[in-house]
Amino acid sequence: MGTARLGPEYREAALHSAGESELDVLVIGGGVVGAGAALDAASRGLSVALVEARDWAAGTSSRSSKLIHGGLRYLEQRDFSLVREALKERGLLLRRLAPHLVRPVPFLLPLRHRVWERAYIGAGVLLYDTMGGARALPMHRHLSRAKALELAPSLRPDALTGAIRYYDAQVDDARHTMMIARTAAQHGASVLTRARATGLLREGDRVAGATVRDLENGREITVRARRVISATGVWTDELHQAAGAKAPFSVRMSKGVHLLVPRARIRLDTGLILRTEKSVLFVIPWGQHWIIGTTDTEWRLDKAHPSVSRADLDYLLEHVNAVLRTPLTHEDIEGVYAGLRPLLAGTSAETAQLSREHAVAEPAPGLFVVAGGKYTTYRVMAKDVVDAAVRGFGAAVPRSLTDRLPLLGAVGYAELLAQREQVAADSGLPVHRIEHLLGRYGSAVRELLELIRQRPELAEPIPGGQEYLKAEAVYAVTHEGALHLEDLLTRRMRISVEAADRGLAAAPEVAQLVAPVLGWSAARTRREVEHYAERVRAELAAQDAEDDLAANTARLTAPEPVET
Repeated sequence: MGTARLGPEYREAALHSAGESELDVLVIGGGVVGAGAALDAASRGLSVALVEARDWAAGTSSRSSKLIHGGLRYLEQRDFSLVREALKERGLLLRRLAPHLVRPVPFLLPLRHRVWERAYIGAGVLLYDTMGGARALPMHRHLSRAKALELAPSLRPDALTGAIRYYDAQVDDARHTMMIARTAAQHGASVLTRARATGLLREGDRVAGATVRDLENGREITVRARRVISATGVWTDELHQAAGAKAPFSVRMSKGVHLLVPRARIRLDTGLILRTEKSVLFVIPWGQHWIIGTTDTEWRLDKAHPSVSRADLDYLLEHVNAVLRTPLTHEDIEGVYAGLRPLLAGTSAETAQLSREHAVAEPAPGLFVVAGGKYTTYRVMAKDVVDAAVRGFGAAVPRSLTDRLPLLGAVGYAELLAQREQVAADSGLPVHRIEHLLGRYGSAVRELLELIRQRPELAEPIPGGQEYLKAEAVYAVTHEGALHLEDLLTRRMRISVEAADRGLAAAPEVAQLVAPVLGWSAARTRREVEHYAERVRAELAAQDAEDDLAANTARLTAPEPVET
């Protein structure tokens, strides 16, 4: 077994071991599917390396709606197999794989028509509650208008004739992806961020590994592998080009935008799901905020930094304000983010109509590509691509066991949650803080509390990011692989979208906390803070731009955390 402590020393050792001898599997792409593939392969006893050019979940996998769900709208499209599969995965995550990270959330679905709509949608929600082993959550309930308004006093009475309340689940997607990568490392995989695959190795017509550049210092290593798996999402087509192979499928990008407003601005006791002319709009509880999203528009511009324009925000505000007594304004928006869905391209001109199914292909011997799908079904996608890759291995490879493999922090979580008052008393932290930490670390919270025991000053909240403790910033670099200030403020914590100033006040504090662990000089520490501030300025400028092109231009004025 390996270690789940992804500190700077681990990274050095992993870089060395990845280039030392031929591996069974090299995975390119550190989103949820790539991390899942590394875990799937490593847990079968295979030798594995996982390389990611930026940070865990830096692309699509940190910018979702934070939902683990079957996709209620796919029932209307008659995509029953996708919904059934996703609901089965939702149940596994809630009950066994990640109960510390995935939690139930109720939603209110307002009805506009008195008779036919209640029967039609009610039948769909009943199916949603019962298919795919979905009974991990309470059954839906039909509500009168009066009862619905009790749960949602911020809704206009004329916006509904009644409602249905049902349950889904939510997750901090970036933390979940990072925890999968840590679990893969625990099972012996070498997992590396800021390590870009710059080219594929060949033995005749066979792909036999990749050249990998360490973006932290520019050195290159050669990673040889019997199989290479690409889980590169919206970069899939570039991988096909690098392989010089005919693409078995192509990927189109759909931009999904979300905004965050303070919890106090909308009086709701549940989440909210609204039908729009194109798709659905969610209002999702998220700590002290509501997440409102999402859009579904084609995107052909920068893949690394999809930007949010004023038109995107206007669209979201217009649709949510259609049902609110007190409309939201641009001044209420405290955070925004945008992600790109990698959709398997079809003949439809509308990205909302493209498939959320996934596909696995071998475009060149030894190279396996997985694309499409949705966040909730990441484990199935990972299993399918590893199954395809190991077919033909001489020795028998065990079947996937990730449907029975709890993620780091899951085992012992329920017991600690039951004992949270005692844990709080022992640590000197308030119970609400322990509950918050358990929902982020599960039973791995013991490591964090040990850090606080050794350095009591780390029990203080981060100035400018009061929901998080100073210990969490330090732990993110000693155990969770964070290498840059952006990794900390955007993905290990969510200060960049939860703080009204987008994390500008917290940035110097957090940089000073982690500088000694990462070996930063005073000049490097200042540079990290300056880079982060430039990113915030660029994102705010993009939000004032009228359209995608202008927003993209504004966003690209910010530098990368490292020169690549």
